[in-house]
Amino acid sequence: MKIYKFLLLLVALLLPGVSIASEMGSALKADIIRAEPYSDAKKTGDFARGDKLEIISKKGAWLKVKTTKDSGWVRLLSVKRGASKGGNATSDILKLASGRAGTGQVVATTGVRGLNEEELKAAKYNATEVKKLESYTQTSMQGQQFAQSGGLKAVIFSYLPESQNKGEK
Repeated sequence: MKIYKFLLLLVALLLPGVSIASEMGSALKADIIRAEPYSDAKKTGDFARGDKLEIISKKGAWLKVKTTKDSGWVRLLSVKRGASKGGNATSDILKLASGRAGTGQVVATTGVRGLNEEELKAAKYNATEVKKLESYTQTSMQGQQFAQSGGLKAVIFSYLPESQNKGEK
């Protein structure tokens, strides 16, 4: 399941200018709204934790949002997505890819390394390669069998012993 979420996140990040149907969200933490989806872009506003946001679109690790007074770009991990105004598959995939589908808990980290802006814009979805990547998925049992065939053994670490001088630092 983790590899599936990773693949969906990878696809979502590689699709340039993916549009999300207008969707509501709320701020997980206070953050700055920027004119462009870059950490050094001009500040256009800010919001506080818990503020309601309208999510307009997504680009890489950034969401374009609108508040009651400002609009612009904010980091993906600063926003908790809420219920969609109009159900659409892209929105549902992005929720799953970000780890925010179902529980509402933030469980994802987002990073884009090794790819420049031109490479991201030129990226194309390749179903054959996704299937190939999925073919490498292994079950826990297969992993254990592989470890045994290589002579690997599980190592159990016991906890460190408690200090006899608990009051001392």
